[in-house]
This record gives sequence, C-alpha cells and structure tokens, in this order.
Amino acid sequence: MITIPTIIVGLVVLLVLIAFYRTITIVPQKSAYIIERLGKYSGALEAGFHILIPFIDRIAYRHTLKEEAIDVLPQTCITRDNIAVEVDGILYMQVIDPQRASYGIDNYRFASSQLAQTTMRSVIGTLDLDKTFEEREKINAEIVSAVDVASDPWGVKVTRYEVKNIVPPDSIKDAMEKQMKAEREKRATIAESEGYKEAKINRAEGEKQGAIKQSEGEKQKRINEAEGRASEILKVADATAEGLQKIAASITMDGGKNAVNLRIAEQYLSEFGKLAKENNTMIIPTNLSDLAGIVAATRLIAEDKKTKGADG
Repeated sequence: MITIPTIIVGLVVLLVLIAFYRTITIVPQKSAYIIERLGKYSGALEAGFHILIPFIDRIAYRHTLKEEAIDVLPQTCITRDNIAVEVDGILYMQVIDPQRASYGIDNYRFASSQLAQTTMRSVIGTLDLDKTFEEREKINAEIVSAVDVASDPWGVKVTRYEVKNIVPPDSIKDAMEKQMKAEREKRATIAESEGYKEAKINRAEGEKQGAIKQSEGEKQKRINEAEGRASEILKVADATAEGLQKIAASITMDGGKNAVNLRIAEQYLSEFGKLAKENNTMIIPTNLSDLAGIVAATRLIAEDKKTKGADG
C-alpha cells in the first residue's frame, strides 16, 4: 500500500530530476545560446557542456553561427526606362555577435530580407532594362554593401547577394525575342556576305596565281623551245661545216675531183628525173648529150662560188 510519505519522496525525487535536467545544457558546434538570469542577459554559451542554475537561468535565444541563405521573395521593380520587372534573389549572412543579434533587433532575418528588397528596387531604378541583365554583379555588390552597413548593429555580417531571376513583362519578352531574332538574322546575313566576299577574294587570288604560274610556264616553255631551236641550228651548222670541211679535204686528195664530178652528175640526173615525173612538160637542155660539159660547167660554177666566198 502506497503511503503518503512514499508519495512525498517520489515527488521530491521527480523535482530533483527535473531540476537536474534543466541544469545540464549541451551546446552544439557552431552554435551559441543566450542565457538570461532572472530575465536579464547573463552571457552567451559556446559549444560544449554547461550547467545552469535551476529556476534562475534560462536559454532565451539559440543562434547558429553558420552562414545562412535567406530567400528574398520576388518583387516588382521599375527600371529607369519605366519597365516593370519582377526580381528575386538569395541573401547570404552570418551571425557574428549573438548578443546583438538577440537584442539589437527583433528578427534580423526578416529585417535583412526587407532591406535587400528596398535596396534592390533602388538599384534597379537606376538602370535601363537591357542593363539589368548585364549589371548583375553591380546589383549584387550594391545590395551587399547597403545591407551589410545597416545590419552591423544587429551583429550580423552579410557575405554576398545573388540575383536569381529578372522577369520582364510578356510584351517586353516578345519584343526582346523579336529583337534577338532580328539580330541573329543580321549576324547570319553579315556572316554569309563575309563568307561570299572571302570566297570571291580567294577565287580571284587563285585565278591570279594560276595565271601567273601559267604565264611563267609558257615563258619557260618558249625559252626552252628557243634554246632547243638554237641548239639544233648550231648543231646543224656545225655538222654542215664539218661536212663541207670533209668534202673540201676529199677534193684535194687524188681522184677527189673526179668523185665530185661524178656526184654532181648523179644529182643532176636525179633532179632532172624528178622534173620529168612531176611535170607534164619536159625541158631538155641543148647540150644533154654532152654530159661531160654539164659536169664541167657545174664544177666551174661551184668553184667560182667558193672563190667569191673566200674573197668576200
């Protein structure tokens, strides 16, 4: 049977366990707990094992010291050329001083997000629509600078800001798409004309080089032909001179004149025979019967020409 003293002892043990549980506190790594003693700031607990005073100390705030990513909700901003665009982003920040983050402002996350939105509207208002897509780095830097300065009393450090989306109205998107299409067609036309121009230049250059090479080839061919003809003439002249020298040497030998006379007579009769075959009309010399006279006359003519050539 449970008696009253037993119930009292059980309650006392239960109270001791509850007090012991409330006394022991373990703070995780990269975290900080703000302790209030009787409602007043007492200190900040860092990572590790801690013991609190039961019913006097309490954990008022729990902060993470890691870098946090805060989603900045989309909002409508007006550009300098009066175009409404919807812009959103992500704000990265970190608690540096847990005490100021607890008592410097009620909710530093919400305050930093709102400050980033107002700064974004101001920055977008100084840019034209086309520049908003090109000046993202400038937008990010100005928002980080403004929010970091404002959040310094809150014990928070803003590390960076990133613009996620810049969404213009549908009508503006259609106009931009048409403009981009026109620009692409323009670049394609320019590229095609440049290619055609380069092709014509290359063809003309090729034809020019071909004509030069062909003319050089023709020139060399003619030079070679002229040199060949000159060499041929020289060789024929040398052969003729050598033949004449041999004939002259043969004439001075014994029986040479008779051999020459015989040769002249043979050639005369041969040529005369050709005339008889090729022409219907026959020309007969008056002294055909005197073959020795023909030969002698021919030889005299030859010697006379030779003498004139030597005198000349």
